[in-house]
Amino acid sequence: MNASAGTIGLTLVLIVLIIFVLVILVKSVRIIPQARAGVVERLGKYQRTLNPGLTILIPFVDRLLPLLDLREQVVSFPPQPVITEDNLVVSIDTVVYFQVTDPRAATYEIANYIQAVEQLTTTTLRNVVGGLNLEEALTSRDQINGQLRGVLDEATGRWGIRVGRVELKAIDPPHSIQDSMEKQMRAERDRRAAILTAEGTKQSQILTAEGQRQAAILAAEGDAKAAILRADGEAQAIHKVFDAIHKGNPTQKLLAYQYLQTLPKLADGSANKLWIIPSEVGEALKGIGSVLGTTTPDSPSDGPELTTRT
Repeated sequence: MNASAGTIGLTLVLIVLIIFVLVILVKSVRIIPQARAGVVERLGKYQRTLNPGLTILIPFVDRLLPLLDLREQVVSFPPQPVITEDNLVVSIDTVVYFQVTDPRAATYEIANYIQAVEQLTTTTLRNVVGGLNLEEALTSRDQINGQLRGVLDEATGRWGIRVGRVELKAIDPPHSIQDSMEKQMRAERDRRAAILTAEGTKQSQILTAEGQRQAAILAAEGDAKAAILRADGEAQAIHKVFDAIHKGNPTQKLLAYQYLQTLPKLADGSANKLWIIPSEVGEALKGIGSVLGTTTPDSPSDGPELTTRT
């Protein structure tokens, strides 16, 4: 009976020792993930910073604080009311990109660096936007972002934090100001549309007038060229007829005969009221009469004879 009790007691002691050893191993061996860092305190005092990998701690002597994330973090802060230079209250949402570069400073130099960054962003934003009117605040986001980043990066450097970027996510003016801005923008768009319409009408009328002027010029040039070509053609025709007559060496009688054949054509038409017969025609008629065996009265030789036809 005593032997069995001793065996049970020994077994319990061994179990307790095994559990104790396991606890010591668990507390002694730590694995730090990538992009994480740990701060080790020995007897309540900073001892070292653990990098990613396997590390050994002294149980009950060393204490590992919560791990810090070394990746760049993005924190969006709630809208903050800011008063502009022209005494208008606008609501501004901000987004801050920061990264822990010194785990020891981020642990011991500031109690809560995220809350500190938020408060510092709010106060800096009010200082920067307070010197701008509403229109400048709406159109100068890059300038505001640059000023915020410079101030935050300088202030958080001793906390072991590097501020990469600061962005203004939204700037919301009061509803009354938004309505006024929308009306102004609508009026501006209507004005631009009216100007563009007037410019289009003006250009259309100018182009139409220019086209009509060019068409009139081209038509006049065409008529002039046509008249010149007709005159040249008539001149060439007259010249050819004249050359043909002289080359044929016609007699006086033949010319008189051709003239007589032409007289009906000259008299044809309601506009022909007067035509002239030269004195040489009389001589030609005499020759024609002698050939035909008839006599014609003498014609005056000192001037043309006028005959009218109505």
